[in-house]
Order: sequence, then structure tokens, then C-alpha cells
Amino acid sequence: MNKDRKLIIAGNWKMNKTVAEALDLVRSLKLELANVKEVDIVVCPPFTALGEVSKSILDSNLRLGAQNLSEHNVGAFTGEIAAVMLKEFSVRYVILGHSERRQHQKESDALIAKKALAAHGAALKPIVCVGETLAERESGQMEKVLDTQLRGSLGGLTKEQMTETIVAYEPVWAIGTGQTATTAQAQAAHSFIRGLLARLFDDTVARRVRIQYGGSVKPSNARELMSQLDVDGALVGGASLESRSFADIIRNSI
Repeated sequence: MNKDRKLIIAGNWKMNKTVAEALDLVRSLKLELANVKEVDIVVCPPFTALGEVSKSILDSNLRLGAQNLSEHNVGAFTGEIAAVMLKEFSVRYVILGHSERRQHQKESDALIAKKALAAHGAALKPIVCVGETLAERESGQMEKVLDTQLRGSLGGLTKEQMTETIVAYEPVWAIGTGQTATTAQAQAAHSFIRGLLARLFDDTVARRVRIQYGGSVKPSNARELMSQLDVDGALVGGASLESRSFADIIRNSI
């Protein structure tokens, strides 16, 4: 953990929680985490709950994130959500290129790059997800996959925009499976990503960018993962749906 980079821990609720359930969860989180100042805490509810959650966390240390946005700002794009619409709800962060969207919605690196630019156009901070499958890791392709995804997904960003972008390394084989990368595996991947950012941008940008780990993060492994030099936080899935487990991950990370 680098003291120059503030930890950022985000809860990706995915397609879970009605508005009432979402409000119950953030009420508990506000109580549990009221005194935490060392971590940027982000909650990412479904679109339907953004408005009410935004009002609920207004005077708290919780920040609001969305799970996706359109690369377009306005127009005939049925079912899509524009960055300016998210901004209305005081959304500050947006998850882009999550492995589930890459897999199920066939999102490409080029599309994710357009979405990242759209996010920055509305002063939202993108959390750009990258990661390899188990087959890719076992065949020695991890670095090649990360290189391709990062070059494609971050293409077109300026140095200034990149410093306001978070990268989330989420090995696909560890998402929702209960499997977690070892601390050595996580650190090696994060170190590779930071080195690539230095080559794509420069050393100063690479030192400033926060890189999250995502993949079956839980209270029991949070401290060891967050202690790694290049791990600057976590993108938490299932464990973020219950206030005690999410709060414990954050407390164990400090």
C-alpha cells in the first residue's frame, strides 16, 4: 500500500437491491463507517436506486458510483443512460468494462475507451476493469491480455484524465467463485499494470493512478491484499451486499 495513494474501496451491487433494500444498506453503512477517513468509500447501486441513495448519503463519507454508462451523451439509444443523467444524481464514479459486461454484452476495449471519454466529459471518474480468464492465465497469457485491454480501454485519455481514472484488476477466474488471487499474484498483476501505465503515459501518472483488486475480496483477506505495494483498494462484489462484511473489509484495510 502506497501512502501517497488513498485507498478506494467500491461496492459493486450488480443487479441486486430494490430501492427500499438499498436504503436499508446505506443506512447501516453510514453508521458502521461514519468515522472512516482513510479510505474513499464508494457504493454502486443499480440505476433505479441512484436517486434515493444519493439523497441518503448526501452528508456522509460515502460516495456514489454507477455500474455503467453509454458512450453517447444524448439521442435515440433505447435503454441507455448518459453520463449527464448520472451527474444529476451526484454520481462521482462509474464502473466500465466489468468482465460480466465484456462477456455477456460483448463490450470491446474500443467501446470502453469511448465510455471512459464520455465519463470524463461529465467529470465522472471511471473505474476501468481489466482481467484475464483462467485459461489465459494458465497458458501464460496474463500480461498479454492486460496489455491489450489497457491499451484499448484507455486509448484517447490524456495524462490528466488518466490520473482521475481508477483501474480495477479483476481476474475473471476469481469473480464470484470464492477463489482469490494470492497476494503475490495480485501484486504481480498490479505491478505489471503500473509499469504499463508508465510506458503509456509517464512515471508520474503511473504513480498517481489507483489500482483496485477485484475478485472474491472478503474481510478475511482484505488486510493482506491491501498491504501490497501496488494494491490501492478493492472492487467488492458479493461481500458489498451486506453492511457488516463490507464495513469489515474497509476496516481491515486501514
